[in-house]
Amino acid sequence: MSDQKQTIIYTKVDEAPALATHSLLPILKAFTKSSNIDFEIRDISLSGRIIASFPENLTEEQKQNDDLAYLGELVKKPESNVIKLPNISASVSQLKAAIKELQQKRYKIPDFVDEPANDKEKALRARFAKVLGSAVNPVLREGNSDRRAAAAVKQHAQKNPHQMIKDWNANSKTHIAHMSEGDFYESEKSVTLEKATNAKLVFKGNGNEEVLKDGLSLLASEVIDTAVMSSKALEAYYEKEIADAKEQGLLLSLHMKATMMKVSDPKIFGEAIKVFYKDVLTKHAEALEEVGFNTDNALVDLYTKIKKLPEDKQKEIEADIQETYQKRPSIAMVNSDKNITNLHATNDIIIDASMPVVIRDGGKMWNAAGELQETKALIPDRSYATMYQAMIEDCQVNGKYHPATMGSVSNVGLMARKAEEYGSHDKTFRLDKSGSIDLVDSDGNTLLSQKIEPGDIFRMCQTKDEPIRDWVKLAINRSRLSKTPVVFWLDEKRGHDAEIIKKVHEYLKDHDLSSIEYHIKAPVDAMKFSLERIRKGESTISATGNVLRDYLTDLFPIIELGTSAKMLSIVPLLNGGGLFETGAGGSAPKHVEQFVKENHLRWNSLGEFCALTASLEHIAENKNNAKARVLADTLNQAIGQILEQKKSPSRKVNELDNRGSHFYLALYWAKALAEQSNDSDLSSEFKPISEKLSSCEEAIAKELIDAQGVSVDIGGYYRPEASKSSAAMRPSKTLNNIIDQI
Repeated sequence: MSDQKQTIIYTKVDEAPALATHSLLPILKAFTKSSNIDFEIRDISLSGRIIASFPENLTEEQKQNDDLAYLGELVKKPESNVIKLPNISASVSQLKAAIKELQQKRYKIPDFVDEPANDKEKALRARFAKVLGSAVNPVLREGNSDRRAAAAVKQHAQKNPHQMIKDWNANSKTHIAHMSEGDFYESEKSVTLEKATNAKLVFKGNGNEEVLKDGLSLLASEVIDTAVMSSKALEAYYEKEIADAKEQGLLLSLHMKATMMKVSDPKIFGEAIKVFYKDVLTKHAEALEEVGFNTDNALVDLYTKIKKLPEDKQKEIEADIQETYQKRPSIAMVNSDKNITNLHATNDIIIDASMPVVIRDGGKMWNAAGELQETKALIPDRSYATMYQAMIEDCQVNGKYHPATMGSVSNVGLMARKAEEYGSHDKTFRLDKSGSIDLVDSDGNTLLSQKIEPGDIFRMCQTKDEPIRDWVKLAINRSRLSKTPVVFWLDEKRGHDAEIIKKVHEYLKDHDLSSIEYHIKAPVDAMKFSLERIRKGESTISATGNVLRDYLTDLFPIIELGTSAKMLSIVPLLNGGGLFETGAGGSAPKHVEQFVKENHLRWNSLGEFCALTASLEHIAENKNNAKARVLADTLNQAIGQILEQKKSPSRKVNELDNRGSHFYLALYWAKALAEQSNDSDLSSEFKPISEKLSSCEEAIAKELIDAQGVSVDIGGYYRPEASKSSAAMRPSKTLNNIIDQI
């Protein structure tokens, strides 16, 4: 075994996963320290990212390093080993709430400015832009994604199928409504560069030129895309579909990714607000302009801003909003008890989490009466909307899916180096001008040009050649190892995909394909192919771009397993390191709400368990650490026992919660280590620990249950106090004494 200590970076994040860390990490540290493995915490939480952005405003005690920047460099090195938990991809409303909390804790963080009025405010807005949305993932993902259900998790799901899937009405009117013209899909232009160059984005109109983005360093063989969404076409689409939903008696729902697509999607969301509430916004235009209401920040911003107005004016606006709901179709609800609609906040409905639930719930969403109702799901851009419609049509014909018998769709995702749409934020613009936006190289050549009209949304995306080559290799290797067909979800009619298809054909020549079944299909056809196999109990690998990776790795796991948090997510980094992700955190806010109220955390750390297994395997394979292999193998056994013995967190207070599942992980892991015969030192070390945990099982379980049922103070939401959080998450003195003495 190597004498050099190996370090696993464990990320400090937000909400429920951050709370769970206070309970789980002491166990992980204790079980691995004798094997020359150390854990180092790096803060990529929303509050941590904000604090790191304003060191000049803070005291020495308040300052902290920019851990995201540090990790961005680390993941380019072969020694990197990072376990990345789900972090907040902040909307503007979340950012503002986090700033307010930090200010209350005496951090001198400046206010976020919605509409910058001068250069100073524009510079401030630019600093905050680095914190908003998908600030973390593009920095850390220096590799492509291998995401699948661990074998033990899939087997358990088939033996113990979740009961959440509801029947479909054969006459269901639920459907996806997308634009038929003027969207990104129609306008997308793409080119593969023959040589490296520097470039800039230039607006040209009325004889004037304005550089929108300079200093773009483009590589040889890189795929470049530009696309425009027409403001006029988007408005017409919303008007048409809103009227149709009213006529058909369907719930209206909008499904966007405004947290990750932090520039384009809030604007598309904002257009829906403008159209749906047009009468209110027109009638009260002067007052709403006075208070600075921004439709891109959704209805929550309106309710917040009108508090500046006289009370009678507030009531008039609120009454007019309620009258709108009588004229317009019913809106899907996020929380019918609190009257929070699908249009309330941009981060309430996130497409990769919301659409799987529509499928799971028989094509229905919750209405204002707290009942499930069929919906017209608005997904404006066609690029990915059609695959959801294919799944809806499959369910309308064949009924619900059956977790006990259905196959799996794992994913190999092209995401390295800010591939595709998720890397477009700094190259997305909305101008109130007519003309064109051109991509111009250093020799003055126009590489791509898009005509724009006032209000149109322009974006430019990049996909580098090395990640594409690596993605094809990863897909073929996964297919070979698992003996599973692989489907490249690529549409030859879409500009970007047409260029990627050429590269796939080129790089497939690098591999022995004699035992490989592979296909290249447009998303709608790839979905139909995969669903046909799923219903036969057969599995398929989806090889997709970055956004589809995000969508599919929630869609199929939520149906198969009940949640995407149970997925194994491995990112083999391009330079030899490993990034191990731990599933989705979309439901984390509700978990925190329950924890504060009842001291019961229902967050399931199975994703963290699986990520640690993969991280330990990476150490074993790359660092000549045989003990890491034993730790990984026995941890796998422990995970199997957690599932088999039904020791995952319950939703109900005074039953096993997140902390209880951590105790049982320690119990089963210690037992497996004590009983294994591959490493006598580890067996000797953990035999007495196993005996202590076993003999104290009843006492520990009682202490963990007795702590529940009361409210708990953790000292904040976005920046909870470590001491309070740790005390709340480690309520068993008996367990703590055993773990702390290892």
